[in-house]
Amino acid sequence: MMVPETNMLPCNGEMENGFCKEDLSDIEENQEDLDQSSQLNIGKPPRNTTGMRHCISQAMLAGASPLESPTQILPLKSSSSNDSGYVPIFRSGSYSEIGPKPNMEDEHICINDLCKHIGSSKGLLSPGAFYGVFDGHGGIDAASFTQKNLLSFIVEDTHFPSMVKRAIRNAFVKADYALADTESLDNTSGTTALTALILGRTMLIANAGDSRAVLGKRGRAIELSKDHKPNTTSEKLRIEKLGGVIYDGYLNGQLSVARALGDWHIKGPKGSKGPLSSEPELEELILSKEDEFLIMGCDGLWDVMSSQYAVTIVRKELMLHNDPERCSKELVREALKRNTCDNLTVLVVCFSHDPPPRIEIPRTQRKRSISAEGLDLLKGVLSDI
Repeated sequence: MMVPETNMLPCNGEMENGFCKEDLSDIEENQEDLDQSSQLNIGKPPRNTTGMRHCISQAMLAGASPLESPTQILPLKSSSSNDSGYVPIFRSGSYSEIGPKPNMEDEHICINDLCKHIGSSKGLLSPGAFYGVFDGHGGIDAASFTQKNLLSFIVEDTHFPSMVKRAIRNAFVKADYALADTESLDNTSGTTALTALILGRTMLIANAGDSRAVLGKRGRAIELSKDHKPNTTSEKLRIEKLGGVIYDGYLNGQLSVARALGDWHIKGPKGSKGPLSSEPELEELILSKEDEFLIMGCDGLWDVMSSQYAVTIVRKELMLHNDPERCSKELVREALKRNTCDNLTVLVVCFSHDPPPRIEIPRTQRKRSISAEGLDLLKGVLSDI
């Protein structure tokens, strides 16, 4: 399912609290193109094939302990009036490890200052950032190409930045088609793509594949993406409707993901709808003071760890040393200890200079009572003293 388009102003120094109404159909989406002049609201580390790579932006020191709570799926939400003056900052750390596989096929990107990265031509005046995880298969070509080009495809799209969701969708299609047309690339190579584009307080998560984005919200895990596995209910229905089959959890007996860029030996002609889709699912939210950090990781992490456990680890680590790179490394270390069978790539993005605050859980006062029989027994004991 595609999330309908949202009109958004470029960063202008102060973000609006609301967003335009979502399109409910393709007809309304076309109408939005006609009305878009109306009132609007609003570096990747070098590849290391021998094993690991990492990056870090800022770090501070602190210490405390975490809080556990159930994982949640976050609906689209708007900001509260209490956060009207809130402006997030962006600092990130990442870590990758080849794991038990013979080759490293993951790529990732961390850009903490989007305005500086793309220049002033787009008029982005408020803070912005871009992050991505690309889990390749069938070789590194697709993941490497997507990591290098996807952001450029987004910002160069004619709909950016007034209609960011449409620009992101168009960029995914453009990257997918380029993997088919570029002769220097192996068109049988494929990759998942998970990105986070942040403009001011507005964060857009786009996902095609089984990588996952999880928000840490005062100790709670909020999943911002769905794992596109062939045997999940929604993907299974879509695949079978388009003539695909699933053998032992694999799409057409070949792929363990239901959405990916590339893999043109499986897809039909360009423009046709096939069982293997490159269409991303999008999730949008307004960041608030309670949103502490974002975890992005490939399936090598989530195959052996729950979203809540990952959030608990990161929060605990941030309260100890406030270093997102060390948090990423700790998640990778824990996944390896749990015998993951895949490459590992993890990004941790913090939205504040400060570490997460200690969460105080008030002690409940328990009322104690005694039965009539117990009271009689106690009287008897006391009378004998």
